[in-house]
Amino acid sequence: MDVQNNGYLSIEQLTDRYLTGAKRAESPKTAEGFSFQQILEQTSAQKTVGNLRFSKHALGRLNDRNIELSAGQLERLNDGARKAEQKGIRESLVIVDQLAFIVNVPNQTVVTAMDSTETTENVFTNINGAVII
Repeated sequence: MDVQNNGYLSIEQLTDRYLTGAKRAESPKTAEGFSFQQILEQTSAQKTVGNLRFSKHALGRLNDRNIELSAGQLERLNDGARKAEQKGIRESLVIVDQLAFIVNVPNQTVVTAMDSTETTENVFTNINGAVII
């Protein structure tokens, strides 16, 4: 192999460096020993409940409004989204107990969430159907 000292690497040098004999670097781990891939999968799993995902905006609204959903409420929310899909609704208002959710049905994503204190005017826009569970 002809080694060049002009600041540029030859094809042979690049091949030796990157393609042959190079060990793949292990993914860095956090102090707790988790890789980036593991953290990404864990975070994604937290945003998914049943078939529905919660958008970042919806998670923020739930947090800001101190809304905690029980397992039964989550199941009924999923059921409401399934019923909306069966009826061909694209943007649905799903009401579960005193909570209202706007669900993008094709993407199976909860877009926003509110409780009865935010629904005083009872006006919901940008929906084409509603499911009351």
